[in-house]
Amino acid sequence: MVESLRSKGVSNEEIVTLVEQGNAGRLKEIEPRFDYDELVKAARKDLAVFRSALFVGYEVKFVTFNGLKNLLRMRFGKKEERDYALTETGIRNLRLTSSELEQLSDMLSSNWVITSEGSGAVTVELNKPAGPTIHR
Repeated sequence: MVESLRSKGVSNEEIVTLVEQGNAGRLKEIEPRFDYDELVKAARKDLAVFRSALFVGYEVKFVTFNGLKNLLRMRFGKKEERDYALTETGIRNLRLTSSELEQLSDMLSSNWVITSEGSGAVTVELNKPAGPTIHR
């Protein structure tokens, strides 16, 4: 929800103000796809944590493949085929500034691995878990 609001040009300061006011209706006017009542309730339980997530950053506990594509689109303005290519296990040829790469790395859950392609681009792939242990 936060990234969707940010993609609409809403600043962190405005998000905090609307949340502090309990103004879920105004948030819905800005981005009608979501019901912001739960976000407002959760944020108001601990505004310091919410502010920290907005201004310092946060990590998503589990990012799906579609979640990765949405995150790239909403947070960094990156679109499939234009800014990166899909693979079976992730994406390749993604170009980000060093600041964007740091933000993405901080936000992604441990089920993703970012590697440099050597050409200034990166690959983001699902972290392949170790195979099963066979006991004899």
